Amino acid sequence: MIVLGLTGSIGMGKSTTAKMFAAEGVPVHDADAAVHALYDGRAAPLIEAAFPGTVVDGRVDRTLLSPHVLGKPEAMKRLEAIVHPLVREEEIAFLERARDARRRVAVVDIPLLFETDGDRRVNASVVVTADARVQRDRVLSRPGMTEERFQSILEKQMADAEKRRRAHFLIDTGLGMESARRSVRAILKALAACG
Repeated sequence: MIVLGLTGSIGMGKSTTAKMFAAEGVPVHDADAAVHALYDGRAAPLIEAAFPGTVVDGRVDRTLLSPHVLGKPEAMKRLEAIVHPLVREEEIAFLERARDARRRVAVVDIPLLFETDGDRRVNASVVVTADARVQRDRVLSRPGMTEERFQSILEKQMADAEKRRRAHFLIDTGLGMESARRSVRAILKALAACG
């Protein structure tokens, strides 16, 4: 089975592209969705123990958690030490299910693929990209997003140019949905030719 690592900086269209792979019948593991599920489940008591008062009715309340970790690198590392291994467990289980189902390709959607050395555990990387202006417009149109918050997020992410340099495949979502869909299909066709 070929494991594709899907990544892209904020506002590049990664989630939409992941849905395009799924629409082509490819199983997709979404790390962000896994975190949400963990916050509503088995990570909640662990996070409550580390950050008391952040869980309500068995679920992590992100608005209560944020002041504990935002702008606090040590606290963020503590949170990541709880959450990242659990997300990795979910990813491993997902890949095992895909292998058992004899899937030829599976996609793991990992926001910080290169930053966390996640590219070492995939066969190829797919980077979703767009023009910086398109990215900025998309991100700033999100509810509650500010220029300062956007810049803070960008600072934590590898530069788009470096991600593109490291990619095995590129999908430019700035060219429109149909172009991105054609790119997804072209990648799958190229992989089918390999195997």
